[in-house]
Amino acid sequence: MSSGGEKTEKPTPKRRKENRKEGQVPRTQELGGWSSLLVVAMTFPVLLGHELSALREIMVTSLTAGDTASTALALRLLVDAAQHVFFSLVLLGSGILLIGVAAALAQGGFFLATKSIKPKWSKLDPIKGAKRIFGPQAAWEGAKMLLKSSLVGLVAYVGIKSMMPLIGGLVPIPTVIEMVSDKSLALIRNIGLVGLAMAGADYAVTRRRMGKQTRMSKEEIKQEYKQTEGDPMIKSAIRSRQLAAARNRMMADIKEADVVLVNPTHVAVALRYDAQKGAPRVVARGAGAIAAKIRQVAAEESVPLVRDVPLARALYRSTKVGQEIPPELFGAVAQVLAFVISRRTRGQRGGSHRSPRGEAELPAVLDAGRRRRYEPGTRTGAKKHSARLATSR
Repeated sequence: MSSGGEKTEKPTPKRRKENRKEGQVPRTQELGGWSSLLVVAMTFPVLLGHELSALREIMVTSLTAGDTASTALALRLLVDAAQHVFFSLVLLGSGILLIGVAAALAQGGFFLATKSIKPKWSKLDPIKGAKRIFGPQAAWEGAKMLLKSSLVGLVAYVGIKSMMPLIGGLVPIPTVIEMVSDKSLALIRNIGLVGLAMAGADYAVTRRRMGKQTRMSKEEIKQEYKQTEGDPMIKSAIRSRQLAAARNRMMADIKEADVVLVNPTHVAVALRYDAQKGAPRVVARGAGAIAAKIRQVAAEESVPLVRDVPLARALYRSTKVGQEIPPELFGAVAQVLAFVISRRTRGQRGGSHRSPRGEAELPAVLDAGRRRRYEPGTRTGAKKHSARLATSR
């Protein structure tokens, strides 16, 4: 097991974003250069052939002008030649620019390293400077330069050696020029391919080294989580205060309840019925100490307590505070409310009572998190339930 100070974890998205601002992104400058050389070697014959044809036409026109030669003609030919050269350079430069942009996008896109621009005293540290000069990075750069020179020199030697038999006068000059041109372009393409392969290897090494440098320890990840998401202890305290405030509001609403159904000691559910709002709603519910507090407040506010074990358990399991009771329990709750309302009409309030419906079994009902939200007035049972309670009043 690694300790909390060892950097063994991958960087988080926030740390990667900060690393980009500091310029810590795996990138090799050679990828764009070698790619440009390879593309130029592949497109140069077409571009050169087109420009040689244009130059040949200009030369023929200038040599066959004869008596029609003039300053205007010379100026026109000069402008044509300059346009051809300019367009060729623009086309070649645009291609190289596009290849450089594509290489940068392939290595992480464009970014502005704002933090690396700011001056830091740590950059003047001679010890860190010596590590950069004589460290693993410097050794890799030296080995890369030596390998690159050796491979490019080897490819060039093989290419030049293959052209040596053409020199000596035995081969016609046009044939020599054509063959040397083809072999020279092939030599440049081979050098570009070798350089591109070395650029890929350099990118892989740079990415691996950058991945090690940007790793995080478990303690750093915990600290970052606290900064972004908040301290778990503070969040727990806030959640506790929110629950306490909700509990206080729930206790304050008990005085408006019509009845509190109890278990009799473990569960308590307070119901309020308003004919204008449809089915009865739960204004308070709880188990254990909260149920005891609900019974205490109900006794102080003269809210009747009705002992009905199966109904109290079913309501506690299938409802939440502020939610209407499930339609399956309309009939059982209607009997209890009819009993409570009849006592209220005779001026009797509060007290503990046995359920008027006894211990009759109840239909199965879904838990609170699984049953669908009930909309008042959408079920026939709710209308019958409201009419039944209105008649009891």
